Amino acid sequence: MTNGEHFEEIAEDLQNLLSLGIKIKSITSDGDKSSIKAIKKVCPRVPFQRCLVHVSRMCRIWLTQNPKHKSGFELKQIAIKIHHIDSEYKRQLWLIELIQWEERYRDFINQKSSNIETGRYWYTHKMVRRSFNVIKKAIPNMFLYLKDDKIPNSTNSLESFFGHLKGNLNIHRGLSLANRKNFLKWYLYYKNQI
Repeated sequence: MTNGEHFEEIAEDLQNLLSLGIKIKSITSDGDKSSIKAIKKVCPRVPFQRCLVHVSRMCRIWLTQNPKHKSGFELKQIAIKIHHIDSEYKRQLWLIELIQWEERYRDFINQKSSNIETGRYWYTHKMVRRSFNVIKKAIPNMFLYLKDDKIPNSTNSLESFFGHLKGNLNIHRGLSLANRKNFLKWYLYYKNQI
């Protein structure tokens, strides 16, 4: 039981799986920093795939439904295409489009504003910059599924499982913490019997 995604707990969980003799073929993750750090420490040779849905979704959230600037609109279109990449050829075309976007808007995303009184600086177009940086940092781990069709490119199947679990748990939201833990243990036990 945990109250968040913490490096120590994730590293311990991964180590416990390995201690049980479970061979981890690959890991697909939403990109949480503590998860990535734990994976690199405990399973440095295990292929690590970033969830394409999470990368795309975060960009679409930060860029909003109707981006104010053309750069945001274009980057949103690039982000939407991420989960349609199903071949090396499409990956190359997508990367070219992203590189061209970066060249066209490099000065724009690096533009800074400042407060004269405090001397504090910040990036003027921080959400466009943040979205681009999320994609750029994820690229080394975004396309492993193209080389191995057993590597899932998203965590959607897990999200569905845990969404169903949360829904069942919320029906019983008056349970004490101890009974919530027992509910989870029994739920997982019976799900594994199927």
